[in-house]
Amino acid sequence: MTETFWDRAPRPLLGLAPMDGVTDHACRHVQKKFGRPAVVYTEFVAVERLDIGDAGMMKDFLYDESQRPIIAQIYGHTPDRFRRMAVMLCELGFDGIDINMGCPAASIVHRGSGAGLIRSPSLAQEIVKATQAGVAAWQQGATLRDDADAPAHLVAQVEARRRALPAAFQARRPIPVSVKTRIGYDAPQVQEWVPRLLESEPSAIAIHGRTLAQGYRGAASWDEIGAAAHVARQSKTLILGNGDVLSHQEALQRTLHYGLDGVLIGRGSNGNPFIFQPDTPDRSHLQDRYLHLRIALEQARVHEAWISKQNPYRFLSMRKHLGWYARAVPGASTLRRALVETSNAGEVERVLERYFAHRHAWEIAREKSVSTDSTDFTDKNLN
Repeated sequence: MTETFWDRAPRPLLGLAPMDGVTDHACRHVQKKFGRPAVVYTEFVAVERLDIGDAGMMKDFLYDESQRPIIAQIYGHTPDRFRRMAVMLCELGFDGIDINMGCPAASIVHRGSGAGLIRSPSLAQEIVKATQAGVAAWQQGATLRDDADAPAHLVAQVEARRRALPAAFQARRPIPVSVKTRIGYDAPQVQEWVPRLLESEPSAIAIHGRTLAQGYRGAASWDEIGAAAHVARQSKTLILGNGDVLSHQEALQRTLHYGLDGVLIGRGSNGNPFIFQPDTPDRSHLQDRYLHLRIALEQARVHEAWISKQNPYRFLSMRKHLGWYARAVPGASTLRRALVETSNAGEVERVLERYFAHRHAWEIAREKSVSTDSTDFTDKNLN
């Protein structure tokens, strides 16, 4: 079997977990630049969007070369749609394709997609094989233009994107197919579920340590993730754990203790790209906390350029990131209130300029044990 980025990735592998509404193009760009996770994923995209010709889908699949290796994550419940989407994703130059079998959202599960596939292991296998078949067809010369049902405007956009790729990523190379899932539906069922996935030989399986019924409640069960690693030990499939990892050291400990190939970090990376590095800046030091604010501004600028300056409403999804970056600095709550009211990168810059102009006063107040989060002190400086 030809080597892929999964084989070349460092061990233990620490990657950025895909998070809907979070890991968009701007987020991935900044996480990769400052944290250097070994792998990043797009937010998940429905395979049905190819059929309806959704032009907005192309923004969801936007990435830059700094983000490699970059994996496109998709979801759905119709194998043939996965096959067709796989051809398109190969043309777009992605390094891998991941199938979401872990989303717990009721609207997705009720259609038999996401974590709903845990109850349909035969269909799950068909979907993996169909995606692999799409990759194989592309390697043998297939293009999206060959798909009679593909909308012409999407074909044109995909071809333009492909022409802009570096030559190495236009080449018809191996594109691995992976799966992200959960430990079970109503209860843990790793011993039954994981072997069925392994039969379809995905390159990697990332396992979130909660059941579908849990959603994101309670604690992730790393014992169950470890059981999955044990089940997969004789296979060539990598097993990555995911859930509740809040530090670089914890990620390494989980990997070693449970015999994993690596860990995907999700919410622990929000507002903190350095979590992927052993020399993580210490947020107990003010200068390191201020560094996070400068990164917030950089992400806001990338976000604005990505969504276009003409649509301020599209900036709304950036606001939660700004709130995460503003944690643990003097005057944090008032700074967050100011940041989450911004509508463009220029407004973010002005808020931070006012904040930094008064930061020495904050530091003096902090040294004197004066509350740095009192409304009468911070509001007059930021507004």
